[in-house]
Amino acid sequence: MKKTFVTILALSLLLILFGCSNKSSSTGSGDAASEPVKIVVAATLDPHSRILEYVKPILAEQGYDLEIRVLDDYYVFNKLLDDGEIDANYFQHIPFFNGEVEANGYEITNVAGVHIEPFGFYSKTISSVEELSDGATIIISNNVAEYGRVLSILDKAGVITLKDDFDVFNATLNDIAENPKNLVFTEVKPELLTTAYDNDEGELIAINGNYALQAGLNPTKDAVILEQADATNPYVNVLTVRIGTENDPKIVALANALKSDAVKQFILDTYADGSVIPAQ
Repeated sequence: MKKTFVTILALSLLLILFGCSNKSSSTGSGDAASEPVKIVVAATLDPHSRILEYVKPILAEQGYDLEIRVLDDYYVFNKLLDDGEIDANYFQHIPFFNGEVEANGYEITNVAGVHIEPFGFYSKTISSVEELSDGATIIISNNVAEYGRVLSILDKAGVITLKDDFDVFNATLNDIAENPKNLVFTEVKPELLTTAYDNDEGELIAINGNYALQAGLNPTKDAVILEQADATNPYVNVLTVRIGTENDPKIVALANALKSDAVKQFILDTYADGSVIPAQ
C-alpha cells in the first residue's frame, strides 16, 4: 500500500512537471519550435509592405509571425506606435521622423535605415522644365519635412534659385530667392498628390516615391524631374520603434532582416528601374 501511494505521488509530480513544461513552451520566444511571436508593423503599400512581405517567411523561420497593417495617412503611423498599438512602423524618412518627434513629443526611435525613394515631379502637360509656362501651378505636399527636398530638386533643375543660407531641413517657400517663371505653389496632403496628377490640377506635381509607385508611375521614365538619389541621401526610409524596445528580440530580428543582403538584393531586383534603392 505504501509503495502504491509513493508510485501514485511520483506519477502525479511527473504530470505536473510535464504540464508546466508544455505551458512554458507555448509562450514563444522567437524560437521556431515555440508558438510564433507576433510582430505588428504598420506600413504604406509600396514599396514598404512589399518589402515586409518578402521578410515575412524569413522571420517565420525564426519563430516570428509578422502582421503587416497597410495605412496611407502619414500622420497616423507614429501616434499608433507611440500609443503602443503597433510594435513598429516602416513608412517615413529621417527628416519627417525628426519633425514628428519634435512636434508631438513621441518617445520613438529609428533602428534601421532600409531604402531610399527618389522624389519626382510629374506632369500630364509638359515633358521638360523648358516647357514650364509663366505662372504655372506647382502642386507639392503640405508635409513641411518635404519642403527642403522639393525646393532642392527644383533648384538643381534650374527652375528656381534658393537663398545662400538655405537649410534643407528647415526650409519654407520663403527660401526661394529667384522665381523667374513666377511659379505658384499649392499644397495638398501627401496621399492626394496622385489625385492632383490624375486630375491635371497643376503643371508639375511633386510626388513621393511610394505614392508614385502605387499610381503606376515609373519614376525613371515618367518623371519630368527626378531627384538624384544615392546612399548619401538624407531621406532614408527607416524602421521605427518605441524607445525601450530596441533590444527586444523580435525587434532585433525584424531590423536585421530588413538590413540583410537578401533584402538589398530583393530591392535591386524588384525595383531595377531605380525607383527604390537600398540604403547602405
